[in-house]
Amino acid sequence: MPEFWSTLGNTLWYALMIVVFISYLFALFAVVGDLFRDRKLNGVAKAIWIIFLIWIPFLTLLAYLIFRGAGMAERSEAAAKQQKAAADDYIRSVAGSPADEIARAKSLLDAGTISADEYAALKAKALA
Repeated sequence: MPEFWSTLGNTLWYALMIVVFISYLFALFAVVGDLFRDRKLNGVAKAIWIIFLIWIPFLTLLAYLIFRGAGMAERSEAAAKQQKAAADDYIRSVAGSPADEIARAKSLLDAGTISADEYAALKAKALA
């Protein structure tokens, strides 16, 4: 029976270490991404942070999160807002407005491509 508990303890310990290591990697990638996203920090300072992240990784990661964590959150939020605005602009440009759809339908009606009933249906669909 003691062998079971030893094996279970080792398994739980390894699982915990894997979770901690994966969490560390996520934080490390977030910090490196933030370093390259920050436009206020000059290249020398970025290089120094990267060198310390390589040589003293855990301590440097904690120091970065403590000293630059607020700016990191602001830059991440700004990037998310910029991506959302770009996506919204793209959707607006592709979708078109109801007035555009009615104008296209009117030009088709004037060209004789569609009938008045089809024009009314397209107009009602655009306004719905």
